[in-house]
Amino acid sequence: MAETAEFPERTAAAGVRLSLRTADLDEARAAIGAMYYDNHMDLLDPGQRLDVDFEMARLGPLTLGELGCGADVRMRFGDLGAYHVDLPLTGRLAWRQGTRETALATPARAGVFQPEGRTTLEKWGRHCRLLAVKIEPQALLRHLEALTGDAVRPSLRLAPAMDLTAGPGRTWARLVRFVTDQTVDERGLLRQPLLAARMCDSLLTGLLLATDHPYRESLDRPVPHGVARPVKRVVDAIQARPEYPYTTTELADLAGVSGRWLQEVFRREVGTSPMTYLRDVRMDRVRAELAAADPGTTTVSDVAYRWGFGHLGRFAEKYRARFGELPSQTLRSH
Repeated sequence: MAETAEFPERTAAAGVRLSLRTADLDEARAAIGAMYYDNHMDLLDPGQRLDVDFEMARLGPLTLGELGCGADVRMRFGDLGAYHVDLPLTGRLAWRQGTRETALATPARAGVFQPEGRTTLEKWGRHCRLLAVKIEPQALLRHLEALTGDAVRPSLRLAPAMDLTAGPGRTWARLVRFVTDQTVDERGLLRQPLLAARMCDSLLTGLLLATDHPYRESLDRPVPHGVARPVKRVVDAIQARPEYPYTTTELADLAGVSGRWLQEVFRREVGTSPMTYLRDVRMDRVRAELAAADPGTTTVSDVAYRWGFGHLGRFAEKYRARFGELPSQTLRSH
């Protein structure tokens, strides 16, 4: 049963979900526009009957879907504004982007699209049913920076094809298949936010390992000192500006990983949570300043506020628990 052209959103832990079965070309255009990109879609053979079967869902910065048109169609887009991978399950897809020559995507070879460049699916064959993965550029770039510890140019280009017959490409395709099935399952595991975040991270990592790009070799380098690069970035940021009012979400964004991932790995490698580590660093800075200050011209409240402590009563309790004395005693004794 076809949905209306407005396609009301159905939200769940895994994100917005849309199912469509229709023979109406306008409804098919609208569905692709709602979940992926604005487009012009045309039948190549007016004698064929369109038989669209779309299952699509959003998972964080990703949109995944299993799509088939049941007829030969052409689709034209402007700049996609996102990275995109088409993985045919059956049939063939002829496509072109920018000034590149026409390429062919098959069950053995995925088509990989860049955010920039006018894009045309010159022939989406009637027997071609495919998995379509849209990736928000900033999410992929942040994830790559977190994995490598290096700054990544915003003009990152992925190789235009991915081998699906062996190695990382085949493994990633199987993961896409599994996650796509779960996102469109009303009772699937990805209704759980914890697993959804982990799967999203796995898909981003897998894509970066399965495609060629200028930073591919950096992903094979061992992490220095055994500390995950996202954790090191958070530690460095806190040490540089402990007075800044960080939140867990901001620290996770800075690291380029999910909040749950950061909490788990940070606790494993540092021995505490990111926010507790932040509080302890602030405490150390307060104690060092109080120990060196003149009690005639310095107050505990001024120092505490300067290092990010807004509630003096709780601050004093935590300070005594950590150092065995009140902050006023530290100030007077030195």
